Parts: sequence; C-alpha cells; structure tokens
Amino acid sequence: MTYTYQNKGVCSRQTNVELAEDHTIQNIEVIGGCNGNLKGICSLLKGMKAEDAIARMEGTTCGPRPTSCPDQIAQALKGALRQL
Repeated sequence: MTYTYQNKGVCSRQTNVELAEDHTIQNIEVIGGCNGNLKGICSLLKGMKAEDAIARMEGTTCGPRPTSCPDQIAQALKGALRQL
C-alpha cells in the first residue's frame, strides 16, 4: 500500500511511503529537504520493518526545531501502519 504524508515543521514537504502487508518498507520518497541525505536514508530503510525504522528515527530533532526529516519519516510510517 502507498501512503502520502504532508511533512510539518521541516524543509521537506512530503513523504511517500510504500509498505508491504508484513510492514516491510518497500520504498520511501521524500520531496524537498536535503536531497542527498534523504536519498541515503530512504535507501537504508528499504527492506526494514516500519516499526524498527520508527524506533530509530522518531524524536530526532534538527537544530532548534522539535522535529526533523527523519522524525517526519517516522510519522509518515506511523500513519501508513494505521492505514494498513
């Protein structure tokens, strides 16, 4: 299933998540933000269980912001799990 999340409080605008029924991340794409870093993070997440990725990234901050692009990816994954 594919899920789209509108990012909040960060430079990136949107996160697109594709999850398998067993919660394995098939693909993640982040629109906007730090292109190279986010491509690398998304590549590392492929094949990982969504719950493991959330545990590693949720709560990460960016400078003085209370969130970050990795935290927003975690929020997108949580939303995708709710929709599954």
